[in-house]
Amino acid sequence: MIELNQIIADYGAAWQEHSDGKRLELLKRCFSETGQYIDPTAQVSGRDQLCTHIGEVLQNSNGRVDITSEPSSHHDVVHFTWHMVAPDGSVMVSGHDFIRRDDEGQIAHLAGFFGDPTPMK
Repeated sequence: MIELNQIIADYGAAWQEHSDGKRLELLKRCFSETGQYIDPTAQVSGRDQLCTHIGEVLQNSNGRVDITSEPSSHHDVVHFTWHMVAPDGSVMVSGHDFIRRDDEGQIAHLAGFFGDPTPMK
């Protein structure tokens, strides 16, 4: 099984890589070929589509994504936080990702959320 911290590091590095080829190589190490990715703005299937999606986000936002927490996990479920940083260093958006790993330890399903949940009143 692939070590969890390496999976998250490779996934985070993919969100900073502007080269399609290098980004796909990173995703091959951490994201299942048939993995599913969803967030409030996208739903993609497989690492090729995720590679394309990440490239479009990086190009359109002109920013980068930094992983901002250690992964928290139990069983095959993992949670970590991140933020997208603009070229001037300001945080554009932050969020939480929840992943399920496959038998090899790669990301089989990722659900991303933007921001924090609204506090109860």
